[in-house]
Amino acid sequence: MVIDGIIISFIVGLLRKGKLDWLSKPLFKWGWIFPVLLLVQVTVFYLQNSVQFIASISNYVFMAVYIIGLFFLWINRDHLGLNIIMAGVFLNFLVMIVNGGRMPVSEEASIILDPVYIDTIKQGLYAKHALITESTNLAFLGDIIPITDPYPKSQVISIGDVIMNIGIFIYIQNKMVSKNQTDKTSYEPHLREVN
Repeated sequence: MVIDGIIISFIVGLLRKGKLDWLSKPLFKWGWIFPVLLLVQVTVFYLQNSVQFIASISNYVFMAVYIIGLFFLWINRDHLGLNIIMAGVFLNFLVMIVNGGRMPVSEEASIILDPVYIDTIKQGLYAKHALITESTNLAFLGDIIPITDPYPKSQVISIGDVIMNIGIFIYIQNKMVSKNQTDKTSYEPHLREVN
């Protein structure tokens, strides 16, 4: 859902005649951390079913990814929108940490997804997810919100995901559009002087 939020934010920014020149500059302090964390998650996801050791430590790996991710967001909190992203990440981290490092998923909400997905979770083969049961802690923070038609990709997301995407939208809109408006106003006094 985070990737979707980024894409939608860029599309809206372009529709608002936003610019992309800010992408050519360093965006964050320690910006290399984000792609490394993404690579770690993708690697664990694809190897967990074929490498027993990775499967046995996957929940710890995901917890470490969240902790490092929160640290990364904290040191970059001066960017508009990143505090909101951090709040969403923290909610996802919280519900996972109190449930053994797994994100609880509602079986009822997941009915919109491929049945293989639920079967895979039931067998414990799906990386950082586990079905919500009576013993699940803070289940309301899990993946309980179904998204389907007319949205092009059916999925189940959490409250934390929603908050993260709000933060992403604010961050990207600020970079694409608000900066341009600031740049324009900075030239106005000069234009008045010339006239």
